Amino acid sequence: MSRPFGAATQSWDANGQLTEQDISPHFWPNGTMPKSGESDALVATDFAGYRLRVGGLVENPVELSLAELKAMPKQEQITTHFCIQGWSGVAKWGGVPMHDILDLVKPTAEARYVVLYSFADCGDGDRYYDIHSLANMRHELTVLAYEMNGQPVSVLHGAPLRLRCENEVGFKIVKWIAAIELVHDYRDLGAGEGGYNEDHEFYGYRVPI
Repeated sequence: MSRPFGAATQSWDANGQLTEQDISPHFWPNGTMPKSGESDALVATDFAGYRLRVGGLVENPVELSLAELKAMPKQEQITTHFCIQGWSGVAKWGGVPMHDILDLVKPTAEARYVVLYSFADCGDGDRYYDIHSLANMRHELTVLAYEMNGQPVSVLHGAPLRLRCENEVGFKIVKWIAAIELVHDYRDLGAGEGGYNEDHEFYGYRVPI
């Protein structure tokens, strides 16, 4: 018997992993694709000029190329993606554990939240962003993924980097990541609700902030 989406996700195992036999034959893409000249130029050069900027309340702000990110220890995981629209899919992800990024930049004592900015613009022209607690970004299955099912993540699915945060639903899993900022509070960002979708929609108890 089918269950409502909310009932299904309330009990999912945020630490659970599956097998390659569970990988979905089709993984539905979602979100508004980046349309800026900056992102187009990066795609045209296979992201040769890409730099992930990580700053804010950190002792060691960095800019990392895709090659430098791939040189860091890689983590792989096969997990289920749950979309708030009611669909799910399983894929194998490979990327850099977010806790390794945090260890590299060394958050200050004032840092409480992590802001992820996307190259994607939204319907009103604002840049897509979402915010997670610092503790959530240290979850063992939170990675910046550059591989999907053993291949580079496609632009359609979030290249050059997309977040995988397996204890969250899809709208909080930012694609096309341009920069990361550590902050003390998020109320002065956007409409102050903790992300673009949070600012413009109502998602109830699934918003953890």
